[in-house]
Amino acid sequence: MDKKNGRQHGARRETTDTGQDASRSSRHHEREAVFPRRIPRASRRASLIFLTPWGWMGISESSKGIDAIALPKRSKRAVESDLRTQSNESLQSGESARLEAARRQLLDYLAGRLDSFDVPLDLSRGTSFQRAVWRMLQRVPYGKLRSYQWVAVRVGGRRYARAVGNAVGANPLPIVIPCHRIVAQDASLGGFSGGLLMKRKLLTLEGTLRYLKTRH
Repeated sequence: MDKKNGRQHGARRETTDTGQDASRSSRHHEREAVFPRRIPRASRRASLIFLTPWGWMGISESSKGIDAIALPKRSKRAVESDLRTQSNESLQSGESARLEAARRQLLDYLAGRLDSFDVPLDLSRGTSFQRAVWRMLQRVPYGKLRSYQWVAVRVGGRRYARAVGNAVGANPLPIVIPCHRIVAQDASLGGFSGGLLMKRKLLTLEGTLRYLKTRH
């Protein structure tokens, strides 16, 4: 109310000083009062939490595509918390053809029946460098491993290996964007945002854990 009244008072002062121009400005403010501008609603994300043989998982989507995946956890609450921490946008439970397709494909992957994914993704929350890294990860096929340096060379040079590691760790779509296939240059396991136990399970599923020299 104070801001609105302030604008109206300013328009009256301008009418006194500048005559016709200020009168038009006043009429403009009056039109805004009668026909206020539409204020866009806060962005919302739809989510789906579901049970898998590995535990509870979650996925969320924006208007552009799937934008987050929560890896298997023991409880629905933990999955919901994981999804919420990935964005400041409000999260609402919902269903859509896109969420259902992602759910079905993830279940098939965990059952060993699927080795690639076909759902639209929204990577817009990442920086340009992170998005370049995430797209490179999508080029690592099922049953293969690549090193952080391999990725770095393809997104700018070996000197970016540490930055690549940070971008890999920030991947919002694990499994679908297969950051678990990235290992250390010396063929040790490397890191994983979902924990090394989960990384071992995923690599065992894909038959590549045996290629690594460190299994502890």
